[in-house]
Amino acid sequence: MPDQSANRRGAESPRYLLIGEVLRPHGIRGEIRMRVLTDFPERISERDTVFINRTLDNPEPTAYTLERARPNQEYMLLKLEGVNDRDQAERLRDSLVMIAIEDAVPLEEGEYFLFQLHGLEVRTEDGQPFGVIKEVLETGANDVYVVNSLQHGEVLIPAIPESVLEVNIDGGYVLVHLMDGLLPGT
Repeated sequence: MPDQSANRRGAESPRYLLIGEVLRPHGIRGEIRMRVLTDFPERISERDTVFINRTLDNPEPTAYTLERARPNQEYMLLKLEGVNDRDQAERLRDSLVMIAIEDAVPLEEGEYFLFQLHGLEVRTEDGQPFGVIKEVLETGANDVYVVNSLQHGEVLIPAIPESVLEVNIDGGYVLVHLMDGLLPGT
């Protein structure tokens, strides 16, 4: 298999990280109810600016000054400058809420963002090329790497210590142990 990790390492990092999704207006004064999609919801209120976009691939989201953010059940309520009534808040329904990547929580040694896994080469524990990560599924129990394998087609690898032996972002690869039952016919 050709080394696709070189292409991956040359890819540009995203400028924004997704932290939530606007569900609906809350009340009549322009607040919005947001589904939280970050592991650090307590840091949202520390932001001065959030970015709103309809899709992740639009390169120029709209910047909003964050007046306040407060938890409400399992959601977060946001008040954005310039969004002052229910109709204005309604226009943001189903939009994505992001922060600038430089405002993200600093990662600890050995931690990485999920977007960094996309395009990494997957190698078996003996170092043989196996495929390329095309997607990461976030499930309740553990993440699952969706791998395009030239030999086996699409293979789902659970991101658990028994399967994922090493993640080397700088080296452009993930080392895996292919447990029984992961490959077709096993």
